[in-house]
Amino acid sequence: MDGNKSTKDQPDWGPFGRPLFNDPKARALSRVGVIDVGSNSVRLVIFDGAARSPAYFYNEKIMAGLGAGMADTGRLNPEGRVRALNAIRRFVAVADSLGIGPLTAVATAAVREAEDGADFRADVLRETGLKIWVIDGQEEARLSAQGVLLGWPGSYGLVCDIGGSSLELADLAEGRVGRRVTSALGPLKLREISSKKKRQAYVKDTVKDLFSRMGEETGKRLFLVGGSWRAIARIDMERRGYPLTVLHEYRMTPGRVIKTLKYIEESDLQDLRARCGISDSRMSLVPYAVRVLREVVGRFKPKDIAISSYGIREGLLYEQMPQILRERDPLIEACRFAEAKDARLPGFGRTLYDFVMPLFPRANFQRKRLIRAACLLHDVSWRAHPDYRHEVVFDNATRANLGGLKHSERVFLGTALLHRYSNKREGSRFEDLFRLLDPKELQMAEVLGSAMRLGAMLWIDADEQPGKMKYSAKAGTLELTLKDAASPLFGEVAQARFNALAAALNATGEVRIKGARRPKKTD
Repeated sequence: MDGNKSTKDQPDWGPFGRPLFNDPKARALSRVGVIDVGSNSVRLVIFDGAARSPAYFYNEKIMAGLGAGMADTGRLNPEGRVRALNAIRRFVAVADSLGIGPLTAVATAAVREAEDGADFRADVLRETGLKIWVIDGQEEARLSAQGVLLGWPGSYGLVCDIGGSSLELADLAEGRVGRRVTSALGPLKLREISSKKKRQAYVKDTVKDLFSRMGEETGKRLFLVGGSWRAIARIDMERRGYPLTVLHEYRMTPGRVIKTLKYIEESDLQDLRARCGISDSRMSLVPYAVRVLREVVGRFKPKDIAISSYGIREGLLYEQMPQILRERDPLIEACRFAEAKDARLPGFGRTLYDFVMPLFPRANFQRKRLIRAACLLHDVSWRAHPDYRHEVVFDNATRANLGGLKHSERVFLGTALLHRYSNKREGSRFEDLFRLLDPKELQMAEVLGSAMRLGAMLWIDADEQPGKMKYSAKAGTLELTLKDAASPLFGEVAQARFNALAAALNATGEVRIKGARRPKKTD
């Protein structure tokens, strides 16, 4: 309860609950810095924003290759060790200059297995004051799975995280991490097996062992975590001519993955690298990852495959969240934070949601959350030039780092926001993306955008409804009844926007002013 207000006085926040980003526990997570010392890369990420769905305030990596050559020497790669230490020295300095609190640093397979791993950690501690925590394969699998949960609360399936020197699997059910296993199936290790025949046999036998240790279950959703998987997904997009090159939540079918793996094997890798924007160091590992993914897909037979850009680093953030925060919708919390930070009238998004919802009486929960997100974001880009706002909001919705959104949902959200600022979408540079929605979804997004465009003209107060809409698809009518206080706001522009909304619904519109004798009719 807030202050001394009674329960009766509390606002009804609906199915998404009260915003939490003003809660002290959420504010404490507003800036969290993580250094991930992997076998192939060393990365600093500083998270910022609504704690449940953080933005990447800072994100930098160095492809140090710490684990290269370890199969022969048992030690960290000397050049990689120097590069990693220099990178960590820089990362600590960056965090200090930005006023970030104590960094969390973790190391995975290369450092935990190398003979000189402890020496490397001692060097880092001596030169930077940073203590690196070495996590075992089981913990690596758990944190990667928790990273997936950061983006997909309540998800189920199999998380497969590939690093430079290892591969981990973790089972997800009802939003919780279950059985976990680890293996030495990283591309850096596979590259050091000189015989192709021996390499293939090793991959086959190892995946077979992982399958038996995971309980030999098939038909689950497969979440892929790791840079090598993301590179393969980017190549899949290139092969298909897919228009939205956002890797997070990109979906693939097992059959399509097999086609892409064959496509990679038959292509010139340098040409493919240039077309897909993949680094040389990453592309050199892709052929080994291809062999592993083919075996994993063949053995576990997933129902579908989803790319997760969230992994260990996001799992560490998830680890610090209170359970009440973990259970929140990451999309809604991120949109609430954006509204509170950037909208001209924070809080009006909830009022706008109630205003437009009579137009969508059959909306299910997933559709309602997209409508809620659109209403929260409807005014956060007002600083953009008026001629380009419709493009800015579409780009933001489709390409922003938002969790809990399928690609088609990104396009729906973007299209609705585009229509918040523009009556038409034909001829825009987003034509290719619109094909991710069917005609019915496009029409619904246009209706939502037109309704928000009208509602934005009728601001009375953040918490006060300007009026009510009543829509009958069967009768083909749309009625707007305005409160007396809102009637002065209903001028020529508002009338034009109401007409546009009625047209989008293929309805006859009628406007009533509460207390007035005659309604205003529109064609």
